[in-house]
Amino acid sequence: MDLRLVPPALAAWATAALTLDAPAPWTAATAVACLVGGTLLLLSARQPRTGGRGAWDARGGQRLGLLGPVGPMGPTGQVRRVGRSRSAAPVGPVGRSRSAGRLRRAGRVGSHHMLGGVASPLDETAPAGTARPPGRFGWTHGRFGWARPAAAATLLCAAAAATSAGLHGADVRRGPVPELARRFATVTAEIEMSGDPWLSRPQVRGDHAAPVAVLARAELRTVEEADGRRVRTRTPVLVIVDPDVPAPDGAAVGSRSPGPSPTRAGQGTPAGRAAWLGLLPSTRLRVAGRLAPALTGGDRTAAVLRVRGRPEPRIVGGPSGAQRLAGRLRAGLRDATEDLPGDARALLPGLVVGDTSRITPELDHAFEETDLAHTLAVSGSNLTVLLALLIGPPGLAHRAERRGLAPRLGLSLRATALLSGALTLGFVVVCRPDPSVLRAAACGAVALLALATGRRRSLVPALATAVLLLVLYDPWLARSYGFLLSVLATGALLVLAPGWSEALRRRRVPPRLAEALAAAGAAQAVCAPVVAVLSARVSLVAVPCNLLVEVAVAPATVLGFAALATAPVAMPAAKALAWCASWPAGWIAGVARAGAALPGAGVDWPGSWPGALALAAVTVAVVLAGRRLLRHRVWCGLLGVLVVLLVTRPVPLTRVITGWPPPGWRFAMCDVGQGDATVLAAGEGAGVVVDAGPDPALVDHCLRRLGITRVPLLVLTHFHADHVAGLPGVLRGRSVAAIETTGFAEPADQAAFVRREAAERHIPVTTAVAGEERRTGPLTWRVLWPPPQSTHAPAGTAMSPARPGALFEPEGPNDASVALLVRTGGLRLLLLGDLEPPSQQALLRSPAAAELAGVDVLKVAHHGSAYQDPELIHLAAPRVALVSAGAGNPYGHPAPTTMAALRAGGAAVLRTDRDGALAITGTGGVKGRIQVTRENQR
Repeated sequence: MDLRLVPPALAAWATAALTLDAPAPWTAATAVACLVGGTLLLLSARQPRTGGRGAWDARGGQRLGLLGPVGPMGPTGQVRRVGRSRSAAPVGPVGRSRSAGRLRRAGRVGSHHMLGGVASPLDETAPAGTARPPGRFGWTHGRFGWARPAAAATLLCAAAAATSAGLHGADVRRGPVPELARRFATVTAEIEMSGDPWLSRPQVRGDHAAPVAVLARAELRTVEEADGRRVRTRTPVLVIVDPDVPAPDGAAVGSRSPGPSPTRAGQGTPAGRAAWLGLLPSTRLRVAGRLAPALTGGDRTAAVLRVRGRPEPRIVGGPSGAQRLAGRLRAGLRDATEDLPGDARALLPGLVVGDTSRITPELDHAFEETDLAHTLAVSGSNLTVLLALLIGPPGLAHRAERRGLAPRLGLSLRATALLSGALTLGFVVVCRPDPSVLRAAACGAVALLALATGRRRSLVPALATAVLLLVLYDPWLARSYGFLLSVLATGALLVLAPGWSEALRRRRVPPRLAEALAAAGAAQAVCAPVVAVLSARVSLVAVPCNLLVEVAVAPATVLGFAALATAPVAMPAAKALAWCASWPAGWIAGVARAGAALPGAGVDWPGSWPGALALAAVTVAVVLAGRRLLRHRVWCGLLGVLVVLLVTRPVPLTRVITGWPPPGWRFAMCDVGQGDATVLAAGEGAGVVVDAGPDPALVDHCLRRLGITRVPLLVLTHFHADHVAGLPGVLRGRSVAAIETTGFAEPADQAAFVRREAAERHIPVTTAVAGEERRTGPLTWRVLWPPPQSTHAPAGTAMSPARPGALFEPEGPNDASVALLVRTGGLRLLLLGDLEPPSQQALLRSPAAAELAGVDVLKVAHHGSAYQDPELIHLAAPRVALVSAGAGNPYGHPAPTTMAALRAGGAAVLRTDRDGALAITGTGGVKGRIQVTRENQR
């Protein structure tokens, strides 16, 4: 295996990563030192060693005289003394010198060096008496002659990387933009889009969901301050477009697909947001906004530009022809996939061109849990599939029996290479120059160059060359996790996978299965430490999930690209091809969802570089132990059963090992941070869920741990984000029969979100009203609050009719929370949602107040805030009070006064921010015994 280019590539990579934001003097000193050192080493490696009238040739061991090459052997077979050369070396028993044997073992023997018609002493046919190279260090120079050129190349590549990184880093720091950002200046700027816009991730801040903004990377071309000064520049910035910013004037000019310009549509409307998201790279806009320092240091963003709505943004230059064509192709693929089933509709554009705009957070989470996220990012596998169609298997590309479309079209090797190069260039333009795409294109270009010149090259030097060229071209890739994962995965496939595949075949594993297992295992072993740094977790289902989707990736990619190419000319044919591609795409999504739904799909791991090193050590130990275990089938079988149990985590077995959930649990409070999510046991695998918390992943994890697979009813007490934003996590992999909510549909965006999620899964939504009584399994409950109220639903939203009677007008969503009195197994539980003192006092005046005295368990209202009615706490007099709050929350929940009042009434108070998830077991009544199990102290 040829690894000569690996040290220079790694040196360039490391140097670029370290010097991008280093001070200019340090960067310059590094570049000069590496340049001088590399040049000296290169000159010393080429300079012959002189002595007397001639010098020893390091390549062949021949002395170079003043008049040309002179053999070292005299006419009588004696060795001539040259400078400080020693006498002849003793001759071995077979007539060859010992030094020649050493040189042969060093890899210098095996070819015939003929200089001036005189045979080199390194020739295997050289006569006896051949001497070692002269000089004190002659033997060392001959044996390690490769070290100086290799070190010189490494230093020179490091010098080039330091120079390139210094220049790119200076581009970010120089100019007026960084200083304007530090002053938070308001400017009018002309920007050029450098990538596709995308939506920010939904985030919950307190009880509200942060508005989703449009984000985009762009270059500032001109900056005009408030005083009229105008400066030309080329500074990279991150553009943030808030929901209230209108669509840019002339949006049809720079959008992905033609259409009328929605100039008066706000970005919060579908038309306005689509206009911003539809802007193509290289489109120029004139916007007004405020500059701010970059959120994180050490990347290519010099500042953040938050766009304002006045004056309205305006497009001043359309995209380039290539980007317009690429945008038309991508838009055609989206149109062709519009009528496909949900998962296939979202996934197919991502598989083909990396368009993830339709990927839902739930589906994205499933791909992350199973380490299948690489299928959503266009990578070398996509380009490999396309090139394989054209040139066939790379191993046969030089042979007469080569396969693929090229020989069938009568194309020569050079014509095939040129056509493949054009295909690669088009692939980069259509799929966008992301790190994985650039790495794949560079590797493919090196391999195609070897194909065109008729020289076969190993793929390891091709990968090293690609890394070196890309890091020199764009040093910021040296700090890209995506680029790192792409290179690591490719290197694992080239270096580790062949050996592992051969070892599996020797143990009678079928060849195709051995190759697939080796490829998936090698990539996972190498990439897992980096993934752990990013996600603080290790997937246990990554290898089987990657094996299962491997058979579907190629068909989905080929059919998807066929639909992409066909859409501009024949949309019906493109839709037919997309429908065919939807089957393998649906299979991939199904594997991701099934793998993510397993209770033990992943384990938490320290998300730091020391944690990554620890995981790498564990991986090496597992690989070494696995080589021994493969010899013992019984142990392999037992280990396989153990892994299956670890991944599936049957509830009875988990309960025995961990003690969670405790046997016979009646009520559980999930630890979901600053929010609410509780569960009432309703039979084997079933539970009534009250609120969903702010994070889908956290509530999903809690329900998995409790073994909940069926939800007869999901009660959402009110529409604040810290109670409903986790709804997708409750719905993930579970059957939910119905959703019950409050009638006060505010905040409107969260109410619409709940109804949209329910409608997509055909789950009925009803409204809870005081006096309602229901039963399921061992549970019975009564709705205590809210009373009938006037409907506050968004326009066009159907609500269940309220019961007749006096209408209740809440002051806000908290006062309209659904409050429940639950009975189960002799326990009486009072769940107050986020009721505040006005509603708590009104509840005390209601007919239901008589039933509130002396409850067993109280779910304290509003995360234990200070706004509580003392009379209600005194009347309820709970034996156990549970508070759901997030650790280190900025609201001071739970309030010390509330905790003191509960304890003064004789309640045992527990809180999720300190105790983790909590579970209640036991019986109620005066003589009953209640036990609380803490997940953190199980």
